[in-house]
Amino acid sequence: MLEIDSSRGEGGGQMVRTSVAMSAITVVPTRLTRIRENRPTNGLSKQHTTAVDAVAQMTGSKVTGSYVGSSELTIEPGTEQLDHLRLDIGTAGSISLVMQAVLLAARNHKRRLTLDITGGTNVMWAPPVDSYQMVLFPLMRRMGIEAEAEIRERGFYPLGGGRVVTTLEPIGKIRPLMLTDLGEFKGIRGRVFVQHLPERIGTELADSCRRALAPRYDVDIEMQKSVGNSRGAGMVLVAEYENGMISSNVLTSRGHTAEQSGEDVANDLITEMGTGATVDSHTADQLLLYMAMAEGHSKFVVSRISRHLLSQMDTLESFLDVRFGVERKSNGFHFSINPGGCS
Repeated sequence: MLEIDSSRGEGGGQMVRTSVAMSAITVVPTRLTRIRENRPTNGLSKQHTTAVDAVAQMTGSKVTGSYVGSSELTIEPGTEQLDHLRLDIGTAGSISLVMQAVLLAARNHKRRLTLDITGGTNVMWAPPVDSYQMVLFPLMRRMGIEAEAEIRERGFYPLGGGRVVTTLEPIGKIRPLMLTDLGEFKGIRGRVFVQHLPERIGTELADSCRRALAPRYDVDIEMQKSVGNSRGAGMVLVAEYENGMISSNVLTSRGHTAEQSGEDVANDLITEMGTGATVDSHTADQLLLYMAMAEGHSKFVVSRISRHLLSQMDTLESFLDVRFGVERKSNGFHFSINPGGCS
């Protein structure tokens, strides 16, 4: 049985989600210890157990230790391929992070997978589902992976109640992805979302963002006003290039005005665009999973190496014959991903 010390690297839920999914894919029995030992609240949260239980259910795997607060987890992989899952995190826990584990675990599925998940669509410390729609899934499509997500209802902290329906077509051969140069700049687009808050919040977000980007950049902003169980507002920005995309996102809060949030998301994007990166670090975390299983070499450039990225590499090397290379240059950190058997 493969033993993984989950306190290594960033020591959070990332290693748990990736390990459980990779155990199911490779059919390697795995035991995780010291889960989230360095976090203020140790052990598994409801969001983590939802992801673990979903992977176990869809693959017919046996899991021991999947409960809130658990510091150890064992998975004995199965061979089933359930193709429809209805999940309720029960809190404002991140839907996108649960999706991350389940979609990865479905790498070998022979039929379309449909996920219907209730929880948080836009919450702190997690990528918004919008970023999956606007950035991650389009880049995965270039690798031959077809995934779609529909936000039926938005969910914000603390009530949650958001609902997302996601589909994943069977994954065949995964094409490598070369993101060494973004190429020609094409434009910036954004999405502002407001739920159960005054419409002026969305207007202030958009106007402030436009002012921060002007006069150098124009931006095409889509406004979404929704009705749901919780309330919140935020924005996702995407700079589109010939060969790739760079993104940033923000949520408003009581201590952070809509005007300040709009300025922040614009400045974050401008800063990232000037670093030489070909993908933002949050998207790189997710692409790395599929690059490690591609039939050929992949490359990308990030402005900084996040602890999540380091943890992903560490975990993937435990399950796969893959080599990672990192070289620091004037325009960022250049990553190369070399799956086993690639010449």
